[in-house]
Amino acid sequence: MNLVYNIKDKPKFGQLIVFAFQQLLAILAATIAVPTIVGNGMSQSAALFGAGVGTIVYLLFTKFKSPVFLGSSFAFISSMLAAFAGAVSAEAGYAGIILGALFAGLVYVIIALIVKFAGVAWIDKLMPAVVIGPTVSIIGLSLAGNAVGDLTVGKVLDPEGASTANPHIALICGLVTLFVVMICSVYGKKMTKLIPFIIGILAGYAVAAVFTLIGIKTNNASLQIIDFSVFSNMKIFSVPDFSFIMAAKGISALNAKYIATVAIAYVPVAFVVFAEHIADHKNLSSVIGQELLKDPGLHNTLLGDGVGSMAGAFFGGCPNTTYGESVGCVAITGNASVVTILATAVMAMIISFFGPFVTFLSTIPNCVMGGVCVTLYGFIAVSGLKMIQSVDLGDNKNLFVVAVILICGIGGLVISFGQVTLTEVACALILGIITNLVLSAGGKKDKKAE
Repeated sequence: MNLVYNIKDKPKFGQLIVFAFQQLLAILAATIAVPTIVGNGMSQSAALFGAGVGTIVYLLFTKFKSPVFLGSSFAFISSMLAAFAGAVSAEAGYAGIILGALFAGLVYVIIALIVKFAGVAWIDKLMPAVVIGPTVSIIGLSLAGNAVGDLTVGKVLDPEGASTANPHIALICGLVTLFVVMICSVYGKKMTKLIPFIIGILAGYAVAAVFTLIGIKTNNASLQIIDFSVFSNMKIFSVPDFSFIMAAKGISALNAKYIATVAIAYVPVAFVVFAEHIADHKNLSSVIGQELLKDPGLHNTLLGDGVGSMAGAFFGGCPNTTYGESVGCVAITGNASVVTILATAVMAMIISFFGPFVTFLSTIPNCVMGGVCVTLYGFIAVSGLKMIQSVDLGDNKNLFVVAVILICGIGGLVISFGQVTLTEVACALILGIITNLVLSAGGKKDKKAE
């Protein structure tokens, strides 16, 4: 695709700040959702800071050649919950999640060393376009339910934690966001075309604010989309509750049995995320027109992801991973400038200390972010399909490979082994690889027979 800013391009400072804020908006919801789901007092601000640190580490290892932001990984949620569940105290649990991230990062380092000496040619043979294309599509399609589900949800909650907003009103806000993003991206000129997500979110937020104010004035809870009450307890400046501070108090409570439990919870998941790591970088490579698995090399992207996860978890508790939302933002805006990603990381770290920014970002309604995510996740799905344009689907071998991946992925095939869960993306990819190998082997035998 045609990029407005290539990897080495440096936007003007004012534009850079705006572009960085847009990237931050794209990755924000998912990044702070992980500590919210895990609970146990985990800090959203600390997770945001950790994501910034992890991204900078990643950029350093990849020699500033890979324009993607690292955020909290959903794949490790069950591992983090297991670490807290098996701990004798919350403090020990924090020590456990940092230790777990070290185990997972170590897996990445070991694989990176193997790749360094073995090269990446085997990956192209194991995962050709017929396998990796539909897998990338599944990454987007597997998130489709989240985007659509958010479209009808507001921020104001009843005592039982359910949204009080009328789903039709929330949907209007989400659709306003969606169409403003699309119109700006397609018909926008110059800067407008480069920041469609900021404009879309502001438009959706403005509509939601109008409905909310009318709801407050008329005492109608169904119209209240935004929770403005959080501003009343807002602190101007506060230091995030970094995970390493809590962990320091719980190190003495660790024992061999618990450490083994944490290792079992984290290590297998790291191998699963490795497959998704390759798919993400294949997708990003197609967006920027450069093969990242060769330059800076898969070993460097793995080291960046692994060590970045360790660093991110040290501060925020959450292992990090490359974000599809970030890739989607790069593709739709045509801004692949690595400097923009670096500025986003620095911005994430800075605003994690300032209450007004974090509070404002936290009030963006689910329905508004849902409108944005429809475009982001949709792009990931479509970009995967573009990868198989050159694949001959008239050949039953290729047809079956794509079919197995799409059906198993969209159908939500998930396999669990104790604390380890193979996500629908991992299951689809593994089955796709096996299908391709089996049918390719059969094809070779047929050719020899001829």
